[in-house]
Amino acid sequence: MRIASFAAFVLMASTAYAQDIRPQEQARLDRYERTAGAALLEAMAGGAPADVAALGTALSGKAQVAFDPSLQGEWRCRTIRLGGAEQLAVYTNFKCRMALDNTGVSFEKLSGSQRTKGRITLRGGRAVYLGVGYHSSETPQDYADLATDFEGTETLTPDVAVFERVSPTRARLMFPAPINESDFDILELTR
Repeated sequence: MRIASFAAFVLMASTAYAQDIRPQEQARLDRYERTAGAALLEAMAGGAPADVAALGTALSGKAQVAFDPSLQGEWRCRTIRLGGAEQLAVYTNFKCRMALDNTGVSFEKLSGSQRTKGRITLRGGRAVYLGVGYHSSETPQDYADLATDFEGTETLTPDVAVFERVSPTRARLMFPAPINESDFDILELTR
């Protein structure tokens, strides 16, 4: 009962306080299924067997209620890149953190050279992450402060992803058409 009440509260709050999405990121979200499908086919065809197995694990499990108190705290996270020059690349684990508040979930990748920082809110029936990807030597600005025509650089990018919680110990952020390096990224979160 407490989880259902909390989820209803976050749903109302995140809808009321959802930040505006720029047209560029909305276009990437609109192509989500097509981008994911093409990248997945490429990764499955050209990936090393161990990487294909890791991809299968990251994508396994049915999405559950996105916002839950169990999200709070530290997570291990690893990036899986699909499509592009390296058809499939699976990286090692880094540190990430989630914090719940009355407007949704703040998310941050805390270690590694490539990081991201932003918010997860409900948008159009799914949990959507809007953030800024940045190199560890950069100080990121908030997504809401990006110039409307900013397309990204090598070290600073606008990020958009679909968030799915699979269990209290597993979740994933799925990035359609990231600005650099690949066609589709998955940030697998585990505890």
